[in-house]
Amino acid sequence: MQICPCGSGDPFEKCCEAIINGTKAAPTAKALMQSRYTAFTLANADYLMKSWAIETRNINEKEEIRQWAKSVRWVKLKILDTHAGLENDLTGYVTFQAFFRDKGKLNQIHEKSYFEKREGLWVYVSGTHQ
Repeated sequence: MQICPCGSGDPFEKCCEAIINGTKAAPTAKALMQSRYTAFTLANADYLMKSWAIETRNINEKEEIRQWAKSVRWVKLKILDTHAGLENDLTGYVTFQAFFRDKGKLNQIHEKSYFEKREGLWVYVSGTHQ
């Protein structure tokens, strides 16, 4: 049994796997954030593009994102704060830190991400580095 990389403590197959493979929708903005982090750990650029708002993503960067995600070792995701983004909301924010090692050095992405629910599905719209 593989523990999900998102930090939930749950098995991968009962956590982010169903969201990433499309058999289950992320119920909240936080769940989408967790599934996107997990997709980074798997270098699953297809899912990252699919869960990103069309107007803010650059589909031409898909392979670059895949290669970068493969080149680092993902350490952990830490959710710092959420605002809205629950099942009945249409928008939400998730502030997080994603830790990774690149060439032996510990780095982090610290971002406040903005999500919208469109046609019943949460999508990542944009983020502000903190």
